[in-house]
Amino acid sequence: MKFVPDTTQASSVTGYGPGWIAINGERVSSSFVISTLGDRFSWGGSAFEELKASHFERLAELDVELVIFGSGQRIRFPAPEMVQALYSKRIGLETMDTQAACRTYNFLAGEGRKVAAALLL
Repeated sequence: MKFVPDTTQASSVTGYGPGWIAINGERVSSSFVISTLGDRFSWGGSAFEELKASHFERLAELDVELVIFGSGQRIRFPAPEMVQALYSKRIGLETMDTQAACRTYNFLAGEGRKVAAALLL
């Protein structure tokens, strides 16, 4: 049996380690957002405690069905009032540690889903 790797037009996470994530081989060392629609931008705040509702409002402007929130080395959930902008636009939110968020983003991107990953380092 011959196996053929899945191909996707979306950027993908190609590696990660302490303090960095590689997107298509390019190392990034600050918190950022990536989407399967080609969006990629710095997300501001480098720590969970620095996040505000405005961070999630920016995510609500993306044309995605789901946001995967990588909350850092451990899972931490944002307060409901912080993510209200996502819910009002019927955009789903899944929270997990950043390494799990990277893997989940790649999996969903491979399926052709319209997703974004907001990743804290």
